[in-house]
Amino acid sequence: MILVEADVSEDWDSRTDWPALADRSVRAAVAHSRHAALSDGDAEVSVKFTSDEEVHALNAEWREKDKPTNVLSFPMVEEHELATAPMLGDIVLAHGVCTAEASARNLPIESHAAHLVVHGMLHLLGYDHETSDEDAEEMEEAERRALASIGIADPYH
Repeated sequence: MILVEADVSEDWDSRTDWPALADRSVRAAVAHSRHAALSDGDAEVSVKFTSDEEVHALNAEWREKDKPTNVLSFPMVEEHELATAPMLGDIVLAHGVCTAEASARNLPIESHAAHLVVHGMLHLLGYDHETSDEDAEEMEEAERRALASIGIADPYH
């Protein structure tokens, strides 16, 4: 069983159970990916709900982009190593960016954050929407299936 460790900063509304959302979203992403067998493994994923400032610093350091972004993924292993990896990686969400995007799309922040966790988890599993149109379509289809399984509408519709 995949262990999901969540860290939630004070920026995120305490009325929402963000660790439960992270757990549900990670499990859905794995179950509806090409690596569904990992659901039975003993790997760990870290999900951090933090500030725009922290994500901005991480984005600048690791991607050389001087701005915050909605979600960052930091895989710990290559895709071919996933089956034996104790730690799959880290997913980091920026509160302000996520909130602004959810508001602009008239979505609950919880639904948008779940989508971003699923998206980030798929990156940890080796999916990459920037390599080709076919890869982007495969990733988006996995996102749709994962989100539907937890009651969230198609974000690309």
